[in-house]
Amino acid sequence: MKKLLSLLLAFLILGIGSTALAQGTPAVSAGGACLMEASTGRVLYEKNADVQLPMASTTKIMTALLAVERCSLDEMVKIDDSAVGTEGSSMYLDHGETLSMADLLHGLMLTSGNDAAVAIAIHISGSTEDFAKLMNSRAKELGCTNTNFVTPNGLHRSDHYSTARDMSLIACYAMKNKDFSEIVGTEYHQTTTGERSRTLKNKNRILWEYEGGNGVKTGYTQRSGKCLVFSAEREGMQLVGTVINCPDMWNTSKGLLDYGFENYEMTSLVDAQSMTFSVPVENSEKKHLAVAPEHSILYPTKKNGEDTINVTHSLPELTEAPLMCGTELGSITVRVNDTYVATRNLIAIENAEELTFWYFLGKVFRRWLS
Repeated sequence: MKKLLSLLLAFLILGIGSTALAQGTPAVSAGGACLMEASTGRVLYEKNADVQLPMASTTKIMTALLAVERCSLDEMVKIDDSAVGTEGSSMYLDHGETLSMADLLHGLMLTSGNDAAVAIAIHISGSTEDFAKLMNSRAKELGCTNTNFVTPNGLHRSDHYSTARDMSLIACYAMKNKDFSEIVGTEYHQTTTGERSRTLKNKNRILWEYEGGNGVKTGYTQRSGKCLVFSAEREGMQLVGTVINCPDMWNTSKGLLDYGFENYEMTSLVDAQSMTFSVPVENSEKKHLAVAPEHSILYPTKKNGEDTINVTHSLPELTEAPLMCGTELGSITVRVNDTYVATRNLIAIENAEELTFWYFLGKVFRRWLS
């Protein structure tokens, strides 16, 4: 009986441990998935993150990014005839219409207008083919290595693909653009240009159903399955993620966000306001010069303390006056789990005047005046 009870207790403990592990690790049924912290690009979760897959209308994130980078929102766009009647989801543009870029972008990102994507592409590059070249060039600049854009809207083409990691990278960068983030975070938009007024509703349920949800884009074709690039911000931490070919994309995305917020927090690894060093200085009334990081380093770290943080700095053993406040004297570098995070300059935060004849003369003069 005692052996039986011991065996049952062991199974119970193992069961509790397995349940805890399952709660801590998100269940993700997707062709590819990736979750990042937006400001640093740290990957918090990944599954098949570099597998090339069709990504449907999440393509429009790049289309919108190029539009806000190259055009003003009040710029007027004459709708090219080839955009009218584009298959799939639409904002129903008419022949000869002229709309503001702002209205087109809301039609692109809220109602996923394939026609709006074509209109924007032709307005910027003259053709969808030339716009695709621009999209691919920008993707490479952002560090994407497994992406090839062919269309501005994501309608299926065999050579149009990306990955969960690349789409997350693009979205992380795009969310830093104020115009872009405001558009994708809009729940409803009423157009004010064009031949008729349109009421546009955002298809992204993350905005309504998840606390802190603020973006970014849905996608679906029969070939790609359900796709979602999603984002949310809580307590100063902005998370961005992607799921591709994910049947339960809403709950899966929420689970990934929960995992990120429950297990990570933004940590000041280098605080420019409180961290100081000193360097011996020659030929100055000061014996040591105060030095501090020029900028802070914030980074998402595990709440359970598992991350190994290594902060190193480099400064001269001795320096010589004159030195002005703001002079660069060294650097400070952070690594987390042996992965390079960032480097910041170490700068003088005070002056060190040189001991010259004129220095002493001025000192005597100041004393006489006082």
